[in-house]
Amino acid sequence: MEASSSGSTISSVTGGKAKTHQPAKDVNIFFDELEGVNSPSKDDDSLLHHGNLTSTSDDASRLEVVGEEVPDKNKTNGLYFRDGKCRIDYILVYRKSNPQTEKREVFERNIRAEGLQMEKESSLTNSDIIFVKLHAPWEVLGKYAELMNVRMPFRPFNPFNAGAPCILVRCCFLNGHFIEINGRSRRSRRKIYYLHRRYKFMNRIEKQISRFRGWLPRKPMKLDKETLPDLEENDCYTAPFSQQRIHHFIIHNKDTFFNNATRSRIVHHILQRVKYEEGKNKIGLNRLLSNGSYEAAFPLHEGSYRSKNSIKTHGAENHRHLLYECWASWGVWYKYQPLDLVRRYFGEKIGLYFAWLGWYTGMLFPAAFIGLFVFLYGVTTLNHCQVSKEVCQATDIIMCPICDKYCPFMRLSDSCIYAKVTHLFDNGATVFFAVFMAVWATVFLEFWKRRRAVIAYDWDLIDWEEEEEEIRPQFEAKYSKKERMNPISGKPEPYQAFADKCSRLIVSASGIFFMICVVIAAVFGIVIYRVVTVSTFAAFKWALIRNNSQVATTGTAVCINFCIIMLLNVLYEKVALFLTNLEQPRTESEWENSFTLKMFLFQFVNLNSSTFYIAFFLGRFTGHPGAYLRLINRWRLEECHPSGCLIDLCMQMGIIMVLKQTWNNFMELGYPLIQNWWTRRKLRQEYGTQGKTSFPQWEKDYNLQPMNAYGLFDEYLEMILQFGFTTIFVAAFPLAPLLALLNNIIEIRLDAYKFVTQWRRPLASRAKDIGIWYGILEGIGILSVITNAFVIAVTSDFIPRLVYAYKYGPCAGQGEAGQKCMVGYVNASLSVFLVSDFENRSEPTSNGSEFSGSPLKYCRYRDYRDPPHSPVPYGYTLQFWHVLAARLAFIIVFEHLVFCIKHLISYLIPDLPKDLRDRMRREKYLIQEMMYEAELERLQKERKERKKNGKSYHNEWP
Repeated sequence: MEASSSGSTISSVTGGKAKTHQPAKDVNIFFDELEGVNSPSKDDDSLLHHGNLTSTSDDASRLEVVGEEVPDKNKTNGLYFRDGKCRIDYILVYRKSNPQTEKREVFERNIRAEGLQMEKESSLTNSDIIFVKLHAPWEVLGKYAELMNVRMPFRPFNPFNAGAPCILVRCCFLNGHFIEINGRSRRSRRKIYYLHRRYKFMNRIEKQISRFRGWLPRKPMKLDKETLPDLEENDCYTAPFSQQRIHHFIIHNKDTFFNNATRSRIVHHILQRVKYEEGKNKIGLNRLLSNGSYEAAFPLHEGSYRSKNSIKTHGAENHRHLLYECWASWGVWYKYQPLDLVRRYFGEKIGLYFAWLGWYTGMLFPAAFIGLFVFLYGVTTLNHCQVSKEVCQATDIIMCPICDKYCPFMRLSDSCIYAKVTHLFDNGATVFFAVFMAVWATVFLEFWKRRRAVIAYDWDLIDWEEEEEEIRPQFEAKYSKKERMNPISGKPEPYQAFADKCSRLIVSASGIFFMICVVIAAVFGIVIYRVVTVSTFAAFKWALIRNNSQVATTGTAVCINFCIIMLLNVLYEKVALFLTNLEQPRTESEWENSFTLKMFLFQFVNLNSSTFYIAFFLGRFTGHPGAYLRLINRWRLEECHPSGCLIDLCMQMGIIMVLKQTWNNFMELGYPLIQNWWTRRKLRQEYGTQGKTSFPQWEKDYNLQPMNAYGLFDEYLEMILQFGFTTIFVAAFPLAPLLALLNNIIEIRLDAYKFVTQWRRPLASRAKDIGIWYGILEGIGILSVITNAFVIAVTSDFIPRLVYAYKYGPCAGQGEAGQKCMVGYVNASLSVFLVSDFENRSEPTSNGSEFSGSPLKYCRYRDYRDPPHSPVPYGYTLQFWHVLAARLAFIIVFEHLVFCIKHLISYLIPDLPKDLRDRMRREKYLIQEMMYEAELERLQKERKERKKNGKSYHNEWP
């Protein structure tokens, strides 16, 4: 659930006067101010209510111009230096008692040499804590913005009249329309070049909804532009910042030209390249944080996220307040996300995460609807299901005990409820749903690539490339004696020998294999628990547990398995961290990718190993009465319920999925809430009730929780594991997409609330995509096809029922497979066993006389075997081989068919939308023309000035 629309107010200038135009009826376009209007750009704080500007430097700069004094609130709100003019761009925190004084002094001296302004402040709560406030002046920002290729709004030429003076043209992407507006603002000169087919289609749907549902006066998912106008920034043409071409950029106010996120990113870039030891290649803030020289480093939030005044009447106090009201508040859970606002405040990397999460949540709607339809189809056809009818009416069929000694004989009709529940998930629509989900996973990934391309274009990430990363301090310390020339930078750097790297990778792979063996051992322990406790529950005093011993065994085993999963996750994190550090990755991105892959592999195996056991091993290798297979020649392996193993798989998935998501949501929000509440409580006890409001912003942010050391790893991992649950065994649990959808609607607001209110403001990092997680998603999509094929063929009764209907049932040879063709299926799927053939240790204590008044002579069990008096007692029947062949054939056909569909869809859906590709080519062409025309105009002006001053220009161009 996301939105990336833009809306702004644009005016044109004709004859030096601003003239406002009404928006066109077919497109919701508002026009922004062009030249001659002294208003801040959309990248600054113009969205804020000017009566409550507490987080910008607009007031200070405006008062300086008119000669007034800087307001006292700028000096006391904790966002500025003591003079109230220099905005704080970054905060460093250290303790005076820390012995690394010399390194800090060298580092801070070099910071000042780079042109950054610095001011120190002691903490109000602890005099040992020192805050270092940093401010980047315009000259420093311009210098490093050019070095970092920061793209800023560009002032193009007039493309509709090349001979006319260069008047500002806004080329924007508003409400799905790519428009170019002539500076003279004539309607005939406004051209709509491209229109998004997706937006056009969605607009038609919304019109139809409004026509038939008049009670929807407002679009329910849209952001409220009436009460909260201008939530999004308009996406104008941008170009890499250049000081030589500074007159080409839209600069209304130098203090607000670079927004706060960009300013903090530039300052962080400088800090990462400042030396802290003279004469040595010891550079970077990260190294000082790792060795304890500094305790924390973070950009400031833009003030409080709450306000006494309503945002609808008084406007937003700051961007943080605006984000809280229109994104992190629970009252807007049904609204689209303001992605542009999120990106502007937190940066592209976090913005992309929420864009992906919103896209994933939106794509879950059709999957959840189809899954719910499959479930409801099972509900509506329950009374017509021949199999469940026969099970409920089979009062004369006595089943063999499912465990040794204490498990009694039971009527097949006693499992009537379980047969009906099984039909809810295992019915005629299950195969269709499995195919649909395999195709859905492909469509989701392919359309995400297209969506990512649009976002990358709108956020100026198409041509952005990551800089050459600096070497990790641990790598440098380990291999400082071995150096070689870097082919990119041309400087000597530490080097890891190939033999050393291979040996470390082998040790790391061995550690991974060992941890997987630990997971298998844990699953083996759960298996032993199940086979032991089923007999214990069968001998229980309470009739409720005794009569439902298998369900009680499955439920308690799942809960114990969940506890083991959570405990092992803590161990896995430490092991993955140790193995990743053992590999000695060269850069932070290499370290992050290696750690991510290990943690995902560990947690995926840990979370799904018991599910794989129930789906593919439970009840498959138990033998038959009289010749049971046993663990360590002692414990009889667990059998499936008379209604099949699918009910066990459904319970496993449902309980694990609900408990895991509930626990994750509690830990994500509950832990920081408790920590921050405890910190505030201590401060109130020590400094009184007024301390909460008197603390400056840097003190408040320091008392918040820092972002996870692994960045967005935990957030991505939780959603990727959920994606696995949603796709891998979805044939056995069609309600998984619905549970995932409900969780994600809450997850978006939980994460938003956490980022806005409970965490320090993270650095606004850039990223083009979701990184290694996309490859993991593709791997899960491939695995889901295989697992669902096996679930339908092996775990479900779909294939045995199909074979019976076409080969052995009343309609055999007629080509029909309706419910009338399933008459007699239950009896045909059960084999006969002679009770006297039981082993001594398997013989039940009850002789079954309670059913017929005399000891039972025969009992039934689920299998396709010959009767005891046949030439080959208990041998496999011909029907068994037919079912086995059909299962293998179904797996092959299903996999090849679905993989062909997946590849066809991947081929038919291009990664880059055609209209976006055309817009990119058009923009590239226009920017070249803009640069040429702007330079030509400048040279013509210079020639006229020289001519006017009587200078020679005969040899000048043009």
